[in-house]
Amino acid sequence: MSELQQDRTTLNTLSSFDEKAKTNALISYVLMVIGMFTGIFWLAGAIWAMVKIGDARGSIFEDHYSNIIKTFWWGLGLTLISFILMFFYIGYFILIGTFIWSIIKIVKGLARITSNKSYK
Repeated sequence: MSELQQDRTTLNTLSSFDEKAKTNALISYVLMVIGMFTGIFWLAGAIWAMVKIGDARGSIFEDHYSNIIKTFWWGLGLTLISFILMFFYIGYFILIGTFIWSIIKIVKGLARITSNKSYK
């Protein structure tokens, strides 16, 4: 984190650039939370983050976008693997683990972003 980013988080004041990046990341997180139960919003949240990450470059919230995108791709990949492995019953455990892991990543991100902190 650069010195300027640390100063902004220490003062707890955000520039309009950071506010916009925060708002777009929050939209993605909310869509991902809704998507945990509906599916399609999970994809919408990831696409929103992929589209808006360029607008957040250099902000203190840039790593939240990376978190959202990585959570989506890992979640999708592990879910597909779990469906294949359901014939051997281990797929059910992988699916449950992936769901719990995704919830943890999203809740951590929401907790950090609402405190005006980077994801890491």
